[in-house]
Amino acid sequence: MMVLVLVVVLVGLGLLLRLPGRAIAVMLGILWAGIVIAHLVLPAGHPLPVAIGGDWRSWLVLGFGALAVLSYQAALRFLQVRARGSASGAPPAKDTFSEVELDRYARHIVLREIGGTGQRKLKAARVLVVGAGGLGSPVLLYLAAAGVGTIGVIDDDVVSNANLQRQVIHKDADIGKPKVFSAEAAIRALNPFVTVQPHNRRLGEADAAALFAGYDLVLDGSDNFATRYLVNAAAVASGKPLISAAITQWEGQISLYDPKAGAPCYACVFPHPPESGLAPSCAEAGVMGALPGVMGAMMAGEAIKEITGAGLGLRGRMLLYDALYGENRVVTLRRRADCEVCGAH
Repeated sequence: MMVLVLVVVLVGLGLLLRLPGRAIAVMLGILWAGIVIAHLVLPAGHPLPVAIGGDWRSWLVLGFGALAVLSYQAALRFLQVRARGSASGAPPAKDTFSEVELDRYARHIVLREIGGTGQRKLKAARVLVVGAGGLGSPVLLYLAAAGVGTIGVIDDDVVSNANLQRQVIHKDADIGKPKVFSAEAAIRALNPFVTVQPHNRRLGEADAAALFAGYDLVLDGSDNFATRYLVNAAAVASGKPLISAAITQWEGQISLYDPKAGAPCYACVFPHPPESGLAPSCAEAGVMGALPGVMGAMMAGEAIKEITGAGLGLRGRMLLYDALYGENRVVTLRRRADCEVCGAH
């Protein structure tokens, strides 16, 4: 109670004298230091330490906690000043953030591996997602939430009742609506600071290369082998890194294919599609509803790392996930010189 009274007096005096917040914080810091010193210097059982808590360790924890909060606030203010740029009246740069955006992306900005620089890279990035179904749904939502500046989505399907068990970007009211427009509405509702480019058509060989040229990164969430091979060929031809995942029943796989950087392409790993019946579709074999959420979130995570340069991506590696037994493993992939898509020929 005595310490609380002193805090109220110091804060009230500071406000009365119109002292800056920093000066008030310094006064409270001096009070805290005095309390800790009193506990350390005065003998055990002395009335003063007993009256102000009796244990210097609790005050030490409290002090470091307050210091962490103040440091976090100072870091945010510093980033806000940098993001707003100069106060000279010059127009803001395209990669600057409003205060609302800074608050929205604060948990990214304070990550050492992303920071303000990484968040600006996300804002400047252009990412194309192939498919707005089971895998595309979480990918699109998490890319939008992360602040990826331009998100393209291509799909020619419409929302059906059977999709809603796993395709979480769509709602019951969206049944019958083209998936790209349903996804566009969900993305805009989630984050109005990103640009959505819906392509309501089936990806074709004639326009794939031209479409990919307008993006920095391609994410393939398609559900058939014909589209996967088409996406891979277009990504190789345009020199774009490709993050691709696939799911069936309880299992999923994900990798980053990028021959331009020395990693294999999809066709290096899977030269030919499997024989009919060996890899049934989700409609035929079923799929656990949360599995595309897990794999789609992994795709979004790999995209964030690829854009910002954080950590170690799955370039040249494949992660295999077994949801039924809660297991995963990573296998190494190698490029094939005789690959029909990216080989030496």
